[in-house]
Amino acid sequence: MSQAEPARPDPDALAELAAREGRGRLKVFLGAAPGVGKTMEMLIEGRRLLAAGRDVVIGLVETHGRAETEAAIAPLPRQPLKAIAYRGRVLHEFDLDAALARRPAILLLDELAHSNAPGSRHAKRWQDVEELRDGGIEVWTTMNVQHLESSAEAVARVTGVRVAETVPDAVLKGADAVELVDIPPAELLERMRAGKIYRPEQAERALRGFFKEGALAALRELALRRTADRVDADVTSWMRRNAVAGPWPVGDRVLALIPGGAAAEPVLHQARRLADALHAPLLALHVEQPGQAEDPGPGIALAQQLGAETEVTTATDLPAAIIAHARARRATHIILGRGAPVWWRRMLGRRLIASLARQAPEFTLHVVPSPAAARAPAPPRAWPGWTAWLVVPLLVGGATLACALLDGMVPDAAFGMVYLAAIVAIAATVGPLQAGAGAVLAFLAWNFLFLPPRYTLTIASAQDVLGAVVFGAVAALLAGTTGRLGRNVRSAALRLAALRRLTALSRRLNAQASMPELQMAVVEEAARIAGGPACLLLPLDEALEASLPGQFAREAALPAEPVPRAAYPADAAPDDGAMAAARWALARGRPAGRGTATLPTSAWRFLPLTALREGEVVTLGLLGLRPGAEVPDPEADRALEALLDQAAVALERARLADIAANARARGQTEALRTALLTSLGHDLRTPLTTIRGAAETLRSAGPALNEATRADLLSSIEEEATRLARWMSAILDIVRLETGQVTPRREPVDLAEAMQAAAERAALTYPEREIQRDLRAGLPHPRLDPALLDRVLENVLDNALKYSAPTGGVRLSAVREGAEVMLRVEDDGPGIPPEDLPRIFDPFFRAARADSIAAGSGLGLSICRGLVAAMGGRITAESPIAAGRGTRITLRFPA
Repeated sequence: MSQAEPARPDPDALAELAAREGRGRLKVFLGAAPGVGKTMEMLIEGRRLLAAGRDVVIGLVETHGRAETEAAIAPLPRQPLKAIAYRGRVLHEFDLDAALARRPAILLLDELAHSNAPGSRHAKRWQDVEELRDGGIEVWTTMNVQHLESSAEAVARVTGVRVAETVPDAVLKGADAVELVDIPPAELLERMRAGKIYRPEQAERALRGFFKEGALAALRELALRRTADRVDADVTSWMRRNAVAGPWPVGDRVLALIPGGAAAEPVLHQARRLADALHAPLLALHVEQPGQAEDPGPGIALAQQLGAETEVTTATDLPAAIIAHARARRATHIILGRGAPVWWRRMLGRRLIASLARQAPEFTLHVVPSPAAARAPAPPRAWPGWTAWLVVPLLVGGATLACALLDGMVPDAAFGMVYLAAIVAIAATVGPLQAGAGAVLAFLAWNFLFLPPRYTLTIASAQDVLGAVVFGAVAALLAGTTGRLGRNVRSAALRLAALRRLTALSRRLNAQASMPELQMAVVEEAARIAGGPACLLLPLDEALEASLPGQFAREAALPAEPVPRAAYPADAAPDDGAMAAARWALARGRPAGRGTATLPTSAWRFLPLTALREGEVVTLGLLGLRPGAEVPDPEADRALEALLDQAAVALERARLADIAANARARGQTEALRTALLTSLGHDLRTPLTTIRGAAETLRSAGPALNEATRADLLSSIEEEATRLARWMSAILDIVRLETGQVTPRREPVDLAEAMQAAAERAALTYPEREIQRDLRAGLPHPRLDPALLDRVLENVLDNALKYSAPTGGVRLSAVREGAEVMLRVEDDGPGIPPEDLPRIFDPFFRAARADSIAAGSGLGLSICRGLVAAMGGRITAESPIAAGRGTRITLRFPA
C-alpha cells in the first residue's frame, strides 16, 4: 500500500495572505445602528494602546455634540482637518496627505461610509482608507450594517429608509479584524430618549421612523449574521492556509449533490429545507463523469435559484471528488439521491452511498428517495423506440447475407468478424441495449448457419468453442463501449449545434444597427425557439427616459409599468390577465406566467432580462412568450436562457452606445454653444460699441464737430454695421448648410473670370496688399453655382489677406490636374500651427497665429467647406508652405 500524500496548504489561501503583506491592517467596529457605542469602543481601545506606548492618532472622529465622546477624545492626539471651500461655506474634512506624511502606527478614522466634500481626492472615505492601507498605515474605523452595499436593500425593506452612502462588501471582506459592538434594542431606545445619541428634536423624529424596536432587532440580527459570516470566512481561510482537514463542529454547512435529470429537484428542495432549519449556508456540487447521459443544466439552474453556492467539477472517482469538495468547503451535511428507478442505476447509487459512509464518517449523510413518478428523461436518440429494435434484425440479416455470399471463399470462423461489424453499427446508431440483443442474434445465426455441424446449435470442436467465447466477450465489450461512444458523439453533436446557434444569434444581435432592429431580432429568435408568438416589454420609465430631460425622468418616479416595444407576429400582444403576470415579473425580476409558480394560468410566460449596472442587478425588460407546445422542451429552455443572456447584453450595450452618442452630441452642442457665445461676446460687442460711441458723439456734439470729423464718425458707423451684417449673414449661411437648405444652381463657369472679379473686389478692401494672379489660358468651365463660388473665393481671399504680412501679398492661381481643376490661394503670413490645422474648417474655430490676431468670427472657412461640398468639390489647407511660413488653401472641383 502506498503512503498517503501529506496534506498541503491551499495555494490560493497562501496567495491571499501574501497579498496582505506590506499593506496596513484594517479593523472595523461594526454596529447594528447609530448609538450602539462603536466610536466610544474605538476610542477606548485607542487610549489603551496609547498608554502602552503606541503611536495612536485621531484622523477624524464625529462627536455629533455628545459630551461623553468629546471627553473620550481629549487624551488622544488629533491631526488637523483640511478646510475645503464649497458653495460659500468652509467644510472641514479628513486630510489624507497629512496622514500619509505623518504615518502614525494606528489612525482612528470614524464613519467609513462618509462621502467626502467635492474637491477631495476621493469621493468616499473608504477610498481614503484603502490608500492609507496601501501606504502601510493601520486604520481603525466604524460603520453600521445598513451602510454595507449588499445589506442596503434588506435594510430599506425593514426600516423603510434607504441609505444613500454605502461601502462595497469587498472592503469589509478585506478587513483584518471586525469587532461587533452590540447592545439590546431596549437599551438603545433608552439612550435615544435620554438624548445620548441625537438632539431632542432629531431623536423624536428618529423614534417615529428608523428607531423602532422591531426594526432594531432585525438590524441586530443582520449585524450578527454578517459578523458570523466573517468569522466563518476567517476560520476557513486559516484551515486552508494550514492544511487542516475539515469539517470542524463549529457550524453547519449543507452540501447537495446535483444529479442529472429530474432527480435533482427533490434533492435540492430537501437540502434547502435542511439549510433553512439549521440556518446554514447551502452548497451545491455536480460532478461530471464520462458517458453521463442526463442533463445537469436544470438542476444547476434550480440550485442557483434556491440561493446555493454552485460548483461543477469533472472526475472519474466520484466518491473521492465529493469528499474532497466537502472537506475543502467545510460541509457537515451531504445530501444525495437514492438513485434512479432502473435497477442497475440503483445499484450504482447504493455503491456511492456505501463509499461515502465508509470513507467519510465525519459527514452526516442524507439520502433522499426518488419519487415514484420521477423518471429521468431518456437520452437523445437518433431513432424512435420501435424503429431502434427494427434495426437489429435488419443489420444482422445483412451480415448473414454477406456471410452467405462469402461462404466457401473464407473460413467459417472468419464470419464472426462480419457479425462484429454489424454489432458495432447497431451500438453506434441506436444504443448498447440493442447491440447486446444483436450480439445474441448474430451468435445464433453464425452458429446455426455456418459453424459445423451446420443447421444445429451444437459446437463440435474446441476451436469453435473458443471462438464463440471470444466472440461473445468482444461483442459485449463493443456493445458497451461503442454504445457509450455513440451516445457521447450524439450529445457532443447536440452541444455543438447549440453552440453554433448561440454563435449565430450573437452575430445577428451584434449586427443590428439600431435599438428597434435589435428588439425585433430578439423577438423573432424567441418566437422561433418557443414555436409561438413572442414580444419584448420594457419599463415605462426606461421608454420615456430617452425623450424626457434626464433630471425630470429621474425625479418623475414613474411606476415600473411594462410596455410592449416589439412583437412577432406584429399583432401579438398579451391580454390584461397576462399583463398582471408581466407587472409581477418586472417588479421582482423573476419569471411569471405559464409554466411558473406565479400566475400559471396565464397564456403567456414572461422571462426577465437582467444585467449588472453599477454593481447592482437590474431588470432591463421582459421577454414574453406564448409557447406552442404544452410540455416544456429542455432544449428550447436552454436556448431561451442563452437568448436571454445575449439579448440582455446586446440591449445594455445598445443603451450605453445611445448614452455615449447622446453625450458626444451634447458635448459638441455645448462646444458650439460656447463658441457661439464667445463669438457673440467678442464680435458683436466691438462693432456695437463703436456704433454706439459714434452715435452718442454725433448726438451730443454734432453741431460743434467739423465736417471731416462727422464724416469719419458716420463712416465708422457704416463700416461696423456692414461688419455686423456680414457676421449675421455668416450665421445664416451656417444654419442653411447644417439643415441642408443649400441647393446649387449649376451652369458652366469661367474660372479665370470668377477669380479675376474676386481679386478686384478684394483689392478695394485691402489696397495696400498685392494680389498676384497666375490664371492660365484654356481652363475648363466646370458646372458650378456662380454665386456660391463667388462667396467661397471672397471668404478665402479675405482670410488670406487678413493674415498675410503687412507688406506682403497673396498669390492666386488655377490649374487643371487630371479630372479636376484646382484653385489655390496662398499667403505669406505666419502660418497655422500643426495641431490647429485639422480644425480650421470647424465653425467658430480661429487658429492661434504667432504674430497677429485678426478680427473675425471663425465662420468663413467653415462656410467655404459647406459651399464647396454642396457643389461636389473639396477644400484642403496646407501650412507652412515656404521657409516655415505661409498657408495654402486649395479648392478642387470636377473638371
